[in-house]
Amino acid sequence: MSKPLAPGAAIGIIGGGQLGRMLAMAAARLGYRTVVLEPQADCPAAQLANHQIVSAYDDPAALDALARQASVVTYEFENVPVEAANRLALSVPVFPPPRALEVSQDRLAEKTFLNANGISTAAFRAVDNDGDIAAALDAFDGSGVLKTRRLGYDGKGQRVLRSGEVRSLEGTFVAMGNVPLIIEELVSFECEISMIAARGSDGSVAAFDPARNVHREGILRSSTVPAGVPEEIAGEARRASFRLLEALDYVGVIGVEFFVAADGRVLANEFAPRVHNSGHWTEAACVVSQFEQHIRAIAGLPLGEPGRHSDCVMENLIGDDMDRVPALLAEPNLLLHLYGKAETRPGRKMGHFTRLSSGV
Repeated sequence: MSKPLAPGAAIGIIGGGQLGRMLAMAAARLGYRTVVLEPQADCPAAQLANHQIVSAYDDPAALDALARQASVVTYEFENVPVEAANRLALSVPVFPPPRALEVSQDRLAEKTFLNANGISTAAFRAVDNDGDIAAALDAFDGSGVLKTRRLGYDGKGQRVLRSGEVRSLEGTFVAMGNVPLIIEELVSFECEISMIAARGSDGSVAAFDPARNVHREGILRSSTVPAGVPEEIAGEARRASFRLLEALDYVGVIGVEFFVAADGRVLANEFAPRVHNSGHWTEAACVVSQFEQHIRAIAGLPLGEPGRHSDCVMENLIGDDMDRVPALLAEPNLLLHLYGKAETRPGRKMGHFTRLSSGV
């Protein structure tokens, strides 16, 4: 993109969930219209976008319609079909680039790519049968995390194998879906942090402060800033994130999760080529949120200053947590964001809130 998008231009968003919703909000603040491609009518993003194309993500006619209506296209989740992104890229800029999708969609390709670019991860091996699992566990002192290589999220498609707890591995590969797997060394870590970083179309980069994340049942529950890690740890995670952005020739916001190991190592766990749940706190504690930063980047605008004005804790509202909403609204210094989802279900992210505190 040679020059910034003019006000009034349309931004295409593949995916109609809460991240697409917040991207549409940020785009509107900067004077842009949004067109959402999403098969579910009245999805969270469509409630705020200017137009929705109700169709499958890989429908050629729908993709062509999106390309005609949008000056640039982005996406809100990493399982967009790569073929769809490549088709769009023939006629309209697509950011982040389809290559980022391709790498992130396969955990083996992702870990291999990270290592090839000097970014450390836990040790890992490809798994295609029960024998591969046994051999990897022997190499990893008997413990590991077995994962499907594709389509896992929020703890789905994962199984932790601990030394002394596994009596037999027979049938494990089939039980995991009989699909290609990866097994990773089980790392003893002090905490998990994430970096929300961005790269503009001019190659400039910026990163928000790292957040300390807490997961339960594979789902992010809270992100706390400051993360309480030494600056050398934060700096290593920041440099690794910037290295990844450069290697992918990236444009937009990326979320990179890291383990801070007990021995001081900083190990990349995974990255998401999109705005990220652990960056929702920026909406309340920064002048420029991760959502505005992403729109700025893909629209060819200057990146915003990522500094925060407050310390904070962001918490997800999951399932029946919605019952807490009246009490939360009575609190001072709290920003609440609900996603407009019609049905509350166990394990479903319905919204989030961020408590601000002084300290910066």
